[in-house]
Amino acid sequence: MIRFENVGLRYGMGPEVLRDLTFEIKPQSFQFLTGPSGAGKTSLMRLLFLSLTPTRGLVRAFGKDTSALQKSQIPALRRRIGIVFQDFRLLQHLTTYENVALPLRVAGQEEGQYRSDVVELLKWVGLGERMHVLPPVLSGGEKQRAAIARALITRPELLLADEPTGNVDPPLARRLLRLFIELNRLGTSVVIATHDLALMDQVHARRMELADGRLQIHD
Repeated sequence: MIRFENVGLRYGMGPEVLRDLTFEIKPQSFQFLTGPSGAGKTSLMRLLFLSLTPTRGLVRAFGKDTSALQKSQIPALRRRIGIVFQDFRLLQHLTTYENVALPLRVAGQEEGQYRSDVVELLKWVGLGERMHVLPPVLSGGEKQRAAIARALITRPELLLADEPTGNVDPPLARRLLRLFIELNRLGTSVVIATHDLALMDQVHARRMELADGRLQIHD
C-alpha cells in the first residue's frame, strides 16, 4: 500500500530529522508508531499522508512512485487516506454532522447521496445523539470521535491517527482503540502514532519505533 525506500527528510538547511527509512504499510495491517517527543513521528505521518515530500529516497503509494507524479495527481491518492489530527481540527461553526460530512461536500456530493452514511457512521462512533451540536459543546472525547468519523466517511484504505488518545482518559482511550481495531477488521490499514505504552500493550500489533531519526520495526 505504502512503501518507503531509503527515505530521508530535512527542513531547510538543517540536519536530517528522518534518515534511511525503509519499510512498508501492507493492506489490512495494524501498527503503532512510537518514539520520544521530537523523534519525528508527526513528520513521518505527514510523509505517509503525502502532504510532505521527502528530501531523498523513494515513496510509493498505491503502486505509484510519488516523485514521478504531478502535483495535480497527489490529491487523488490522498483521498484514499484518512487522517486524525491530535488537535481535532473541527470547524467551530459547523455541527458534528456537518463536520463529518465536509469531505463529501468538498468532493461535490449532494446531501441526498451521503446523509444516511453520515448518520450511520455517527451512530457507530457513539455520536448519534450529538450530531446537531457545535464543537464547543462537545467533550474532548466526543471531539476525538467526531474527528475519527470525519476521517472515515470517505472509506479510506489507510487511516493515520496522530496521538488519538492523548487528550482523553484511559477508559475512553480503550474505547477508541477498540474502534480502530474494529475498523481494521473491516479491512482498513491503521497506523496509530502514540507514546502511550499502556495502550500499545492492550493489543498485539506491529510497533515502528523512531529514535534519533531512524526506524526500528518490532513485529
